Amino acid sequence: MYHEAVLLKESIEGLEIKSGGVYVDATFGGGGHASEILKKIGKGSLIAFDQDEDALKNKPDDKRLILINQNFRYMKNFLKLYRATPVDGILADLGISSHQIDVAERGFSVRFEGKLDLRMNRRKSLTAARIINEYSVKRLMDIFLNYGELSNAAKIATEIERVRLKQTIQTTKQLQEAVLLCVPRGQENKFFAKMFQALRIEVNDEMEALKDLLAQSVDLLRSGGRIVIISYHSLEDRLVKNFFKSGNFEGNVEKDFYGIPKTSFRLITKKPVTPGEEEIQRNGRARSAKLRIAEKI
Repeated sequence: MYHEAVLLKESIEGLEIKSGGVYVDATFGGGGHASEILKKIGKGSLIAFDQDEDALKNKPDDKRLILINQNFRYMKNFLKLYRATPVDGILADLGISSHQIDVAERGFSVRFEGKLDLRMNRRKSLTAARIINEYSVKRLMDIFLNYGELSNAAKIATEIERVRLKQTIQTTKQLQEAVLLCVPRGQENKFFAKMFQALRIEVNDEMEALKDLLAQSVDLLRSGGRIVIISYHSLEDRLVKNFFKSGNFEGNVEKDFYGIPKTSFRLITKKPVTPGEEEIQRNGRARSAKLRIAEKI
């Protein structure tokens, strides 16, 4: 295990684990949430997913656990393959792991100089370097505006274009230097965090993968089963909130003839659960975490 799982107690309690049940850990990572689930399922089973092959090193020797080296967007196919449906609970922690951040060559952290990579699945061909050097100025602008929520996205894209016409941008440091004129004074860390977040979302197609996970959960969960999602930025949290509330990603609640909302879920958390000060002090990764829980009707 290579990091402390965020909101561990709250997320495991939120699953309401039943002994003998079938559970899904959609984001195995360092195995923190999985190990707690295994403690509670008795003779049940846990099917876990992680597209990062480094996560496989953290698999415990436990016959109740099946760990699949794939993106959770393929959850439905694999659960049917293993005849594991319906399931009693699904958990997903959407954050990147400390391990990914701390390995410089993967490019996840602005603290180190590394390749512009940002792939969670290193079998994929699309890297952050390809996006920076090959995407049109318009496409770059859209990524930084929509996924990084950076108001000066047009200026950022234009500066990148100016620099890449002279030389290929290959490293995290080269990218930071290319956009220095766009960085608000005193807000360097926040700016670069948002910029790299935007690139990471594009590289890994994170928003569409999350939509796939949420949409599949309706068919996969048994009635009374729980889904627990921990998100780290407003784009993810909005999708989760809207889907739990309305069954669609826009948050438009449809009602039947009697005025009763048409939705597949009952909200367990009306507002997101956030970490306490003690957890944030202990684990800085937890700072922006938001936990939402829903139950299949």
